[in-house]
Amino acid sequence: MAHSIELLFDPDTEDVLRRMWDDLAASSVDVRIPPGRPHVTVVVAERIDPIVDELLRPVARRLPLRCLIGAPVLFGRDPVVLTRLVVPSRELLRLHAEVHRLCNAHLIPMPNSLPGQWTAHVTLARRVGSAQLGQALPLVTRPPQLVGQFAALRRWDGDQRVDYLLG
Repeated sequence: MAHSIELLFDPDTEDVLRRMWDDLAASSVDVRIPPGRPHVTVVVAERIDPIVDELLRPVARRLPLRCLIGAPVLFGRDPVVLTRLVVPSRELLRLHAEVHRLCNAHLIPMPNSLPGQWTAHVTLARRVGSAQLGQALPLVTRPPQLVGQFAALRRWDGDQRVDYLLG
């Protein structure tokens, strides 16, 4: 199971994103809503040594960090993963690179989370068929832009299904 380092949103931003999840779940669109909390994955690996928790605490203490959630982005082919782009500010890209630099010796990252290859996004639904996109998109595009904050950093242990809040 995958392990990850993730940014969590402040309560107001999380509430808006959860409403999108709720709207999708209440609709006739047949999708899988992600479990847990809305988040942005910064690092994903097969395993992450827990020693990174201490290394990342100074990064976590610098939060909150402003974020801008923008347009919908689709990953994969039919069916797709429906997400919203997190606009990559300089500060977010610096944080991403720093997390990788600090963690690099303690994991083998998956290539799509490496600096220069990463697309910051928040997942809204999985397994969205192309025939359902017309129904799903209006449910997740309001507001068209959402100004929020990243409020916390966590490490997710996918084997144990436990998250560790850092900072």
